[in-house]
Amino acid sequence: MNQLTTDQFSSDTTDTIDRPPQPPRDARPRRFAKPQRIAFIRASWHREIVEECRISFNREIEARGIPLSHVDVFDVPGVFEIPLHAQLLAKTRRYTGIVAAGFVVDGGIYRHEFVADTVIKALMDVQLQTETPIFSAVLTPQQFHEHAAHLEFFRQHFAIKGVEVAEACATTLLSLETLYASVGLGS
Repeated sequence: MNQLTTDQFSSDTTDTIDRPPQPPRDARPRRFAKPQRIAFIRASWHREIVEECRISFNREIEARGIPLSHVDVFDVPGVFEIPLHAQLLAKTRRYTGIVAAGFVVDGGIYRHEFVADTVIKALMDVQLQTETPIFSAVLTPQQFHEHAAHLEFFRQHFAIKGVEVAEACATTLLSLETLYASVGLGS
């Protein structure tokens, strides 16, 4: 589970926030031998934050040689609904990869870590059972408050995570394509 602390922010912080450094990107996208199709599942809670992940994912995945016409987006109410959607989509064999994006915050009613742990474990189970790679941008901050500084910080953080999950997705799909070809596995 990805966690991020935001102790450096106080409730009166309204100044601009320094953007964390972007991860390095390959200069040229590597070419896939076969077309890749990706399902992007996003939770609707805190949509304005999670959407930043999808936007940067789309930009990065296209730069890595997968056209946006090969990325299908599916909306679910919250992160708890993501694993079932991922499993059903994986079973169709239409997708070579599935990306999950969501934001699990402490609402003060239940332990949000339990929800995040359950979702991540379920996504791993789906991945291993279906042999369809699943990539997670389901994030759980240690602290989140709905004030301008945190909202902006997490929008920026999700934009970075979108780039990172696109890089992981493209790299893994290329690696699996190479693996299948080299050992004679069917894909």
